[in-house]
Amino acid sequence: MISSWRITNTIPSLSSRSQFDMHGFSIIAAVDSQGGIGKNGKLPWRLKGDMRHFQSITVGSRSDGQTNAVIMGRKTWESLPEKFRPLPERLNVVVTRQAEYSLPSNALKAGSLDEALEILDHRNDINNVFVIGGAELYRLAIQHNACERVYISAVKGDFGCDVFFPDIPKNFGISDSSDEAEEGDIRYRFVTYTRQAK
Repeated sequence: MISSWRITNTIPSLSSRSQFDMHGFSIIAAVDSQGGIGKNGKLPWRLKGDMRHFQSITVGSRSDGQTNAVIMGRKTWESLPEKFRPLPERLNVVVTRQAEYSLPSNALKAGSLDEALEILDHRNDINNVFVIGGAELYRLAIQHNACERVYISAVKGDFGCDVFFPDIPKNFGISDSSDEAEEGDIRYRFVTYTRQAK
């Protein structure tokens, strides 16, 4: 058992699929033992192994002109170091309600998670789609019936976070779990949850 916050006892209401054939997507997040994902707008840990894992999962292998896409909220976008905006080798989609919000020409803007998914569904160059934060987008994404998989970097300890990851619904089960890694005095492992067939 990883941590008690990870799976809820009830399954939340799931968003309806739009009329188009919506692209399935995954969520990826680093989460402490209390469900914390950030403090003062930043990650409260810096783990090279976790960053390599994030890069490996979200970039993946590219072939035949296909690329992966990452969907993030405005605050997550702004928290990225400017030199990494947009995240390279992935199509970046930023969700914001600010119609006039300015982005570089190689990043896309959407007004909602569903709009972001619809934009990606109408492209023929997208392979896998990942929601990468922040808290509000995670909350919406994990209840969405197009969410197929959740990649968690489970970081041991309480880091005094002020934003939190939502509970993982009971209809997701652990499909993979790595050995525990350690950097400095921080221990963590990678856990994958997959939506279970009804």
